[in-house]
Amino acid sequence: MPHKLAGAEHSVRQALDFIPQGIAVFDHGLRLFSCNRRYGELLSLPDALLRAGTPLFDIALYLADRGDFGSGDPARLAIERINTLTAAPTTVTQRIDSLGQALEFHSSRLPDGGLVISFADVTARVRAEEELAQVNQSLERRVEERTAALTRVNAELETARAKADAANHDKTRFLAAASHDLLQPLNAARLYTSTLVERAKDTSLAELATSIEASLTAVEDIMSALLDISRIDSGAVRPAPAPFNTIDLLKKIEVEFTPMARERGVRLGIMPASATVMTDRMLVSRIVQNLVSNAVKYTRPGGRVLVGTRRRGNRLRLDVIDTGIGFNKDQHKLVFAEFSRLDHGARMAQGLGLGLSIVQRLVATLGLSLELDSVENRGSRFSIYLPLARSITPAAANEAPTSEASFGTLDLKVLCVDNERAILEAMDGLLVHWGCDVRTALSLKQIDRERLLEGWYPDLVLMDYHLEQTSGLDAIEWLRQNVGGHLPAALVTADRSPAVRALAEERGVAVVTKPVKPATLRAVISGLASQSGRQPRR
Repeated sequence: MPHKLAGAEHSVRQALDFIPQGIAVFDHGLRLFSCNRRYGELLSLPDALLRAGTPLFDIALYLADRGDFGSGDPARLAIERINTLTAAPTTVTQRIDSLGQALEFHSSRLPDGGLVISFADVTARVRAEEELAQVNQSLERRVEERTAALTRVNAELETARAKADAANHDKTRFLAAASHDLLQPLNAARLYTSTLVERAKDTSLAELATSIEASLTAVEDIMSALLDISRIDSGAVRPAPAPFNTIDLLKKIEVEFTPMARERGVRLGIMPASATVMTDRMLVSRIVQNLVSNAVKYTRPGGRVLVGTRRRGNRLRLDVIDTGIGFNKDQHKLVFAEFSRLDHGARMAQGLGLGLSIVQRLVATLGLSLELDSVENRGSRFSIYLPLARSITPAAANEAPTSEASFGTLDLKVLCVDNERAILEAMDGLLVHWGCDVRTALSLKQIDRERLLEGWYPDLVLMDYHLEQTSGLDAIEWLRQNVGGHLPAALVTADRSPAVRALAEERGVAVVTKPVKPATLRAVISGLASQSGRQPRR
């Protein structure tokens, strides 16, 4: 057996001598254990340095003295070379020796602390790379010439793009400026119509009044969707993440959509779960509003819409589930496209098919995930994943009412301030019909000049934001200083910018966006009345 082992070892050594790479093995003390013939040939080492037990330092010092490591103190150069080979578990280095040949070294540390070094002569490869570099230099000159031509073309394209951006910016500014003027008369029309609908009940005009209200609602939905898409695409929508509790959002959705679901014969189920998430509350609310609105619209009478949440790791999944018309997998992308509506959906509800397009844009703006699962004729599930907040007190939701609006008499004193007389007249008609004692004014000057508040203390104030000489928020502060510091107030505005909402939240003022939805307005008024200690009569 020893004879066979010796024979095998001899065969291995003989085979290693025919390998074109130099190979050497050093023990844990960095003394030569074994090497092949090519190792000595490539390094041109004397036989004395190829004996077993030779320290690696002696070999490195010999090469340093010969000039293989460049100029400098040989001992220092030898130590630096050894450090390079042993600094990591595996290393790859390349150097030019004193004879001008390029050698590439691969070194690996062994489990017992030893070292294996293999290297090869790569002079031919290095020369080929140098020749290739010269060819590349020639190509680079040609590329520079082409690049100069492309730069000129790109400059022309940039000029054209700048003009297009300027036009788009002008369009966005126009829409932002026009939205207030467009929504103001629509707001007045909605308020007048709401009063007409309530007064025309059980009369021959009821159907006509309801049709007018439905038409105005469709116009409002289309205008709001177009304005939202314009603001998102122009980059005007900038998320402002803050912690908030989802229970506030879900209660607001319940109040806003219960009347709509009841009218369509759809059961709306809200599963109020308390969880604090970190994202933009207003934008998430817009997403959920669009999803719930779609779910109610495309669910047949007798069907059901369910809104709830589930924890998924460090995220919260908010689901909007319906038993509506659904769609197949081939139509998933189609439902998110602008102005795209499925045939059976178009027969069920009016609109331009912009709701889900807005949802997709807002989800991308917030960096959230959107999940869709749908079966044709059975229903759909839309889910968004919200990041959970950690140990942070959520911000109060000023605009989230706590319960569905009562349909009884409000019996409240309400001050309305708006710079549009038509809106004041419409608001007065609606609130008086609800049993309120209403006083209206176009400005603070009118309130002061006509002494509207003498002997009359309002339970709450509904204030327009864009007044002629001041902002609605400043006007509310003036009223609180002169009437009472705890005067509940709501800002009624067509301005949907996050900055206005943020300012309102800082001052404890609820926000109602124009065109005003009567159900939402009534719910907000009920919430403000509870702040003042007054409760509407049921």
